[in-house]
Amino acid sequence: MINMDINRITIRETVQPGSGATAIDLLAMKTGLSKSRLKDAMNKGAVWVQRGKKRSRLRRATAALSAGDRIELYYDEEILSLQPPSPMLIHDTRHYSVWNKPAGMLTQGTDYGDHCSLLRQAELAFGMKREVFPVHRLDREASGLVLIAHTKTAAAKLSDLFQKQQVQKIYRVVVRGIAGPPGSCRTIEIPLDSKPASSHYRVLSADAEADTSTLVFRIETGRLHQIRRHCAAIGHPVMGDPKHGSGNKNQEGMQLMAEMLTFRCPFAGRDVSYALKEGSKAISQRLRRLANRELP
Repeated sequence: MINMDINRITIRETVQPGSGATAIDLLAMKTGLSKSRLKDAMNKGAVWVQRGKKRSRLRRATAALSAGDRIELYYDEEILSLQPPSPMLIHDTRHYSVWNKPAGMLTQGTDYGDHCSLLRQAELAFGMKREVFPVHRLDREASGLVLIAHTKTAAAKLSDLFQKQQVQKIYRVVVRGIAGPPGSCRTIEIPLDSKPASSHYRVLSADAEADTSTLVFRIETGRLHQIRRHCAAIGHPVMGDPKHGSGNKNQEGMQLMAEMLTFRCPFAGRDVSYALKEGSKAISQRLRRLANRELP
């Protein structure tokens, strides 16, 4: 199947017996695109190959194809021309690393490429010498801490912690309106997608002139857009949220930041905490205190 317009091309083609073509030869013949443009698309993760049940990105232009292979191209000039923001490495262990994901960056790529994703940028930062596996996600519009595993064992162990809600996640959020006096706490228990969802927050500060409040959140569940949807539901949508709430749009982007992760490291056998603002012991201690005692 081939869908084509001026700047966007989608191809899903099954290799026929006796074709003998390489990936780039087949794509060039089917699309009319130059090989240099196709190599760029392949390098940026826009080409896939499926062999049996296994589907993976195909980056090597000269890769030989076998009969029955299914090759896919998702070519979008606008996406491929994007320049990825730079994530920051916060901490690195043999088993996993902790990154500060910038707002606007995907945690993982899409069919149309992965060059602007955190996983791919981390892979490149390590010189392609270490595997990268997703453990959890952070909304594209949000910024903050994300764990990346570097072995399948680490990915399984860390994913299990998240699934069992044994990772404490602390977020700093700026919302529209005065959500309460500084120091006050509240629990939001509003089901999302017909499932229980529980969020706790404490008001750090309130700005009457700007009509905003800064909150620190801890969530017990991990529903899609949980903090964003809960904030909108109580009439205090997250500032800059492009999807949820009204009267909260701005030019600065969404004001939701994953500031701290705390969990029992399955490799070190002890509790570990990672705070966004590296080098600030006072901030790390304050966030830990808020998480452990002051939030409900």
